[in-house]
Amino acid sequence: MPKGRYKKGEMNRLESEYAKTLEELRGEGEILDYWFEGVTLRLAPRTSYTPDFMVMTSAMEIEMHEVKGFWRDDARVKFKVAADMYPFKFVAITKARKKDKDKYRGKWRLDER
Repeated sequence: MPKGRYKKGEMNRLESEYAKTLEELRGEGEILDYWFEGVTLRLAPRTSYTPDFMVMTSAMEIEMHEVKGFWRDDARVKFKVAADMYPFKFVAITKARKKDKDKYRGKWRLDER
C-alpha cells in the first residue's frame, strides 16, 4: 500500500487535516456538507475515480475535492478525465508552502478545473 494511504474509507493525515478545514467552512455557512469518498465516477470500462471529498456549497453546487501531497501521473490523468466528463467543479488541493501567495485558509493551495 502506498505511503500515506490507509484502508479504503479511512482518511490519511492530509485528508484529515483538510476535513477540519471543511468543518470550519460548514460552521461558517460556506458549505452545507461534505462526504469523504462519497461517490465513485466511472471513466471507462474497468476504470473509475473516487474523489477524496464531495462537497455541497451553500449555493447548492457539488464540487469534487482531491487532496494530494504530490501528484502521481495516473492520479493527475484520472482527475483531468473526470473533470472533462462530469458537470462538477473539480478542485485539486495541496498543502500551501510558506512562499505561496494564493493560500486558502492559510494552509491550502487550490487549483480549480
